[in-house]
Amino acid sequence: MAADRAPASTESYRLPASIERLRERVDRTLEEVLDDALRGAEAEVAEPVRYAVLGEGKRIRPTLLLAGYRAADGGDPPRDLFRLSCSVELVHAYSLIHDDLPCMDDDDLRRGRPALHVRDGEAVAVFTGAVLMPLAVRIIADSGRRLSLGEERTARLVSVLTRAAGASGMVGGQLRDLEAEGEQLDREALERIYRGKTAALIAASVAMGGLAAGAVGERLERLEEYGRKLGLAFQIVDDVLDLTASERELGKPSRRDVDLEKATYPALFGLEEASRRSRRLAQEARDAVSGLPAAVTLRELAEFVVERGR
Repeated sequence: MAADRAPASTESYRLPASIERLRERVDRTLEEVLDDALRGAEAEVAEPVRYAVLGEGKRIRPTLLLAGYRAADGGDPPRDLFRLSCSVELVHAYSLIHDDLPCMDDDDLRRGRPALHVRDGEAVAVFTGAVLMPLAVRIIADSGRRLSLGEERTARLVSVLTRAAGASGMVGGQLRDLEAEGEQLDREALERIYRGKTAALIAASVAMGGLAAGAVGERLERLEEYGRKLGLAFQIVDDVLDLTASERELGKPSRRDVDLEKATYPALFGLEEASRRSRRLAQEARDAVSGLPAAVTLRELAEFVVERGR
């Protein structure tokens, strides 16, 4: 079905003040983590990593990790949990670098600046992306020691993140996304792509926060369910924004999904149905954590995800 009409507004929805404060702390911690990790590295390696990671962003995934910790009754996140949260942002940054490559989505802009492959060349972009995944694992190992999580829980954090980033998650979903260009998919096939390329890392972020707080059993399952539902909503809203927001608002070219003949929710079901579906999924995410002791930040993030597309 062709996209029908846009939402009433495409203005950016501002982060709630409490989440903005978390984002600012994540930004500061990212700089500290990179200072530590890149000490002694050649400038040819360190500078592209900084460029790719420290560009302006909302830091949704690390904030979800921190919010998952709170919701699991972990209380206020300790300082070293912010270091742990940087691991998921590094994996996200790696995915953006590779998504922008000419062999992938071939985008020239990212976060309002030239994509890394445009600025420094494809080889530098490929190698920079390759640096970030092992660096994320190193940060988990270091944070696990700092937080006294123990070897078993630290290993599980590594497993959750690497599984979400790999063949059954983000990488596999991106491959299926490329293969589906120009195809007419049904809802289940499209959402299977979304569950891999977007929802897997979002769900992992929330689950990692819960694991760091000691969540097990039903409580951990509810956090994972929240992440899966929110991840689907997030990608659908991204599809809507690609059609309705300006290049300035997106920080990258608009209508790229149309140019690439991507299978998207608005392209297959129309903008109104896409907006309805994203709102339903966000509500289901909120419902999943409704009984947890301190889930207010998770609920605020779910509202932010759908409101940014209105």
